[in-house]
Amino acid sequence: MTASWHWEYPRYDPKTERLVESLCTLGNGRFATRGAAPECTADAVHYPATYLAGCYNRLTSAVAGRTVSNEDLVRLPDWTALRYRCLPDDPNGHDNPDVPDGVPHGDWLTPDHPSLRHCHVSLDLRAGTLTRRMLFHDAEGRRLGVTHTRLVHLGDPHLAAQRTVFRAYGWSGRIEVASVLDGDVANAGVERYHDLAGRHFVEHRAGVDAEGTAWLDCTTSASRVRIGLAVRTSSRPVPTVEQACTAGTATQTSVLPIRRGRPVVVVKTAALFSSLDRPLADPVRRSIEYARHAPAFATLLASHQASWQRIWSEGEVGTDGETGRILRLHAFHVLQTLSPHTAELDAGVPARGLHGEAYRGHVFWDELFVVPYLALHFPVTARALLMYRHRRLPAAREAARRAGAKGAMFPWQSGSSGAEETQRLHLNPRSGRWLPDHSHLQRHVGSAIAWNVWQYGLASGDTAFMHGPGAELLLHTAHFWADYATWDPGLGRYRIRGVLGPDEYHDAYPDAAAPGIDDNAYTNVTAAWVLARALDLYQELPAVRRAELLTHLGCESGDLEGWRDVSHRMYVPFHRDVISQFHGYGDLAELDWETYRARYHDIRRLDRILEAEGDTPNRYQASKQADTLMLGYLLRPAELAGMFARLGHALDDALWDRTVTYYLRRTCHGSTLSSLVHGWVLARQQGPDAWRYCREALLGDITDVQGGTTGEGIHLGAMAGTLDLVERGIVGLDPGTDGLHIDPVPLSEIPGSELSLSYLGHRDIRIRFRPGRLGVSVPPSLLGPVPLVLPGDRRERVAAGQERWFRLPPG
Repeated sequence: MTASWHWEYPRYDPKTERLVESLCTLGNGRFATRGAAPECTADAVHYPATYLAGCYNRLTSAVAGRTVSNEDLVRLPDWTALRYRCLPDDPNGHDNPDVPDGVPHGDWLTPDHPSLRHCHVSLDLRAGTLTRRMLFHDAEGRRLGVTHTRLVHLGDPHLAAQRTVFRAYGWSGRIEVASVLDGDVANAGVERYHDLAGRHFVEHRAGVDAEGTAWLDCTTSASRVRIGLAVRTSSRPVPTVEQACTAGTATQTSVLPIRRGRPVVVVKTAALFSSLDRPLADPVRRSIEYARHAPAFATLLASHQASWQRIWSEGEVGTDGETGRILRLHAFHVLQTLSPHTAELDAGVPARGLHGEAYRGHVFWDELFVVPYLALHFPVTARALLMYRHRRLPAAREAARRAGAKGAMFPWQSGSSGAEETQRLHLNPRSGRWLPDHSHLQRHVGSAIAWNVWQYGLASGDTAFMHGPGAELLLHTAHFWADYATWDPGLGRYRIRGVLGPDEYHDAYPDAAAPGIDDNAYTNVTAAWVLARALDLYQELPAVRRAELLTHLGCESGDLEGWRDVSHRMYVPFHRDVISQFHGYGDLAELDWETYRARYHDIRRLDRILEAEGDTPNRYQASKQADTLMLGYLLRPAELAGMFARLGHALDDALWDRTVTYYLRRTCHGSTLSSLVHGWVLARQQGPDAWRYCREALLGDITDVQGGTTGEGIHLGAMAGTLDLVERGIVGLDPGTDGLHIDPVPLSEIPGSELSLSYLGHRDIRIRFRPGRLGVSVPPSLLGPVPLVLPGDRRERVAAGQERWFRLPPG
């Protein structure tokens, strides 16, 4: 595939710098560092930050007359900081007062300095490096070139490095360089959280050891996570270094001669350890030793690039042109956040990656869009993410108990403990008011976890997991749904009341005293699906394991008949010959879409617009994002029709087409996931507007379609979802118990694709899709042939060490 491996930003623009910082974040699955300029401290333009997966802390804040408690992913001390300024050449060792002030003499230089003439930022996806080149030029004709090259080591999850090269053009003198290890940091990356407490670290200590390695020791205030960060700074030529330390900052300052043709090189090599690491050791002592003995930058760079080469060989989803380039960027950020190193951690899928502080770094349902890709490429990582949920199963069972139900009820927002972390107040920036937040009523996250368990099992064939932790997750979630649903004798159906669906704009009925809506179609159908799959898995288990699980569930075998009854008689609302988003949705008023689109430039956040007007979206048939249509994202047409048949409804193509059309007209896409799901559904239907939505999903973060949110962190689910869109949506990959199903749906804008995947233990299966043709190659293996199910239920097998091409039916 011919798509470029580089992302270039050829000029500096303060208005988009936060966006560049997010999209140029570097990470290794354990920690990540935003792509901020090392010259800058945090302000309205710049936000240097490093985040450690799973490192959370809780603070309390006074907001709107209330005390609120929030757990946040913690911004770590800044290891990248490097300040510099140019001094005149003076053989006597003193500044020369006859040299006029002005750049490059005297000022600390940053991208915001008026002498900046050129700035070019380049993100190399293949190598996993970020390069920032700048040229400063003063009125006297003196020029200083600065090139930063940064990496966060993919092979060694404790190391990062930054090399800076200074070049003098047309002058000679000295350059003063201050290498800073800055622990004076706070979470302040999201303007909406400005009124919330953000200083998470206490007990700061900083210093420089006898060998010149700077170190910093600090601990989060409530969770008591101890951070040890050390930086070895080396320079060429070798300078005399002055050291200055405060409790939270270590600064090493040197003055180096610089001449034309004799560049100055400064390298910062950072080592990060914490009390979350295993085996447990003193994080500070370990970081100092690690930084002190780390290889030189060139050696680190070579091994880092080799690690990325291996990861790309297993994880790339390739296609040509600009689409392919965007897909590579998306894969890059997914793999930086959730690399093979993640398998060693107790970490989930942070909705905004390790790239910023939006959503407070919490884990939502976004794994629904991430795990399918990982299960087909990095099954060990996918399994680890499911184990994050399994370790929190006791907390989910306790949450269900407090809600008066059995089984396990997983939180909408999760962090360190598995407790519900959803805020109870949120700020509407348009009105300036803090408002109640009822999004914790989204119970469907449990179904997302169960669906991912099932997908992982189909892709990996990991019987030990499916009969062990997977069975526990699936059956405890099913037990919750069976108990949480209530019988309505008037309807002769089971109902799920007082919840929210994926469309968060509807959190109550108009003028209702209590929050929640009833019988969200997505929630109800997926609950029935979970019950059906749990019963299927139960039948596959050995008798001893069945007995054990029933004991843990507090059930008897006869109770499972009640599960089966709920899975057949769950209520699904309809109105006007379409599936209702929830009971009563069709009774809501129609919004005057044309008026609002004419009045406002962007109505994605219609909830904020209406609230500022004293109104609410609860009154209207206006949805934030795909809700009912999510059913078409999770389930193939035949499976979805089968679920509706199980529930006693006939779902034919005409009914589904009407439902899709109905909600397309009533959705404002306030979530980046919305266009992804709509594009997926329309692509599978070969609808004429499919590419419009697919393209918006691809461009969502890189063009910042939501107007500033990308700078607060990428949308990891949407990025991973575009990879899944190509793999499962367009190529039609669907792992099954009878083989790997491949049923392509050609999309003219993505005419071909190529990917490497894992299936049932087979590694590096190569899939090449071209219009009308499909190539499958299987590397040599002891596992035997790979079974395929092609369009028309055509059964084929590709032997280990063999490549085969198949003709596909037209259309």
